[in-house]
Amino acid sequence: MFHTLRSRSAGLVAGAAASAVLVGGSLLGATSVQADSQNHPHKPYGVVKAGTLNERQYPSTDSSVVGQLHRHDKVGIKCKVRAQLIHGDPIWYHLRHKEAWVSGKYVHVHGYVKWCKDVDRHHHPLTNSRKARMAKG
Repeated sequence: MFHTLRSRSAGLVAGAAASAVLVGGSLLGATSVQADSQNHPHKPYGVVKAGTLNERQYPSTDSSVVGQLHRHDKVGIKCKVRAQLIHGDPIWYHLRHKEAWVSGKYVHVHGYVKWCKDVDRHHHPLTNSRKARMAKG
């Protein structure tokens, strides 16, 4: 009986060790997935090609600078519009997690970016603010 109890106890310890390895492995996997999502945001996202890229309040170089991005920064993109032409490129991207715009000339896009008119027709800052309506002419 003592031998049976000892073997059961050894089996429980082995099972617990195996469970710990499985749990530990899955936790390590979650950590690498979290780190990967920071390096590769959900599509669509853009990678900055310029040394420094100004984030603008509206899609125009006449608009206020509200932040800056640097070469190889990755940034989530909500949608795109045609606006001020920058070195032959009329596309501007509205950032996903910040009320800011960047010129498409300096961003390499990964994934499909919808037109802003198709994303949020009634609550888009480009079309709803008085200042934005006046800027469009």
